[in-house]
Amino acid sequence: MYVLSEDFTKRVRSIQPTGVRKMFDMAGGDVISFGLGEPDFQPPPIAIEEFHKAMLDGRNKYTTTAGLPELRKVIAESWSDYDSNLDENNVCMTMSGTNALFNCFMALVEEGNNVLIPEPYFPLYGPDVTLTGGEARYYPCLFENEFIPLVEDLEKLVDENTKAILYNFPSNPTGAMLSIEQRDELLNFAIKHNLWIISDEVYDRIIYDAEHVSFIGTDYDRVLLINSFSKTFAMTGWRIGYILSPNLDAMTQVIKLQYYLAACSNDGMQYAVLAAFQKASKYPEQMALEFKDRRDLICQRLNEMPGVSCHVPKGAFYVFPKVSIEGMNSEELAIELLKGGVLCSPGSAFGKSGEGHLRFAYTISKEDISKGMDKVEAVLKKLI
Repeated sequence: MYVLSEDFTKRVRSIQPTGVRKMFDMAGGDVISFGLGEPDFQPPPIAIEEFHKAMLDGRNKYTTTAGLPELRKVIAESWSDYDSNLDENNVCMTMSGTNALFNCFMALVEEGNNVLIPEPYFPLYGPDVTLTGGEARYYPCLFENEFIPLVEDLEKLVDENTKAILYNFPSNPTGAMLSIEQRDELLNFAIKHNLWIISDEVYDRIIYDAEHVSFIGTDYDRVLLINSFSKTFAMTGWRIGYILSPNLDAMTQVIKLQYYLAACSNDGMQYAVLAAFQKASKYPEQMALEFKDRRDLICQRLNEMPGVSCHVPKGAFYVFPKVSIEGMNSEELAIELLKGGVLCSPGSAFGKSGEGHLRFAYTISKEDISKGMDKVEAVLKKLI
């Protein structure tokens, strides 16, 4: 039977597949992939062992909606340097950071509300706001400002219907991080307009050359922090994350909502993550050391190429260079690179402010980075 698209809701018809996935689906097998942001590591062995043991021990059942109390306590303790008052009541386990993100938008956003979203952006942000009935308003994070937003640009977008602002540091796709002074400027903007802050800090332990600066631990409690173990413990396929907030009223609402979104998180997996915290706590830092070497290599190579200018990212595992090829937009350039044997993401996949850029995820070996950069350089020399 033929089904008309009108049979489906406006909200689902208004969203489209991401440009990142579009390029990934176009790629063949014989390419060097800088496409998806997925660590090329396995979870800590102790976590895999504990997951197996937990399943054998019968940890295959429903848990409480908020999750395993012991794990939530350990997570709260991991943020104690920022806020010593946190405990397990400030944490709700979720089925991934993606689940946590949608939960927060569902809890806060109503028809007629708008949310300020960074651009370039993680592609799920805007569609999530749309699906909750709100309007996404994009604020620029530009190359010339090292991808840090300016309060003057935020002021142009905020109004009486603005409910929240989303911050993402370290950033996907740019790798940008905040100084304390920059954080405080953005914090004061939210306080001035009484906005909720949704702070996506999933890369908080993949950082270089500086300490992570969080929106947790300030005097402002209208903060919902999103985090995940996909990046920090290389558990992308495990789909486990959490929401953390100093605001217990907010936690009551997101925990209630989590039941209707997913009922609860995975039973045995929570014991595995607990083991990772307790027995492999330095694993993220060990990965970050390898990522730093890769970052230095790819930035050096890119900045040596004609028409390319690249900031050295301070966190995450992406570079977002500006690439200028006359008469060619970022998607067209990404397709040319794909023909040359390299998969990357066009900057336009991350919003209008991303045009003129490419995103490379350095989640492959240094050997493959070098081979990939040779191919990129060869394509660019032909085009310029």
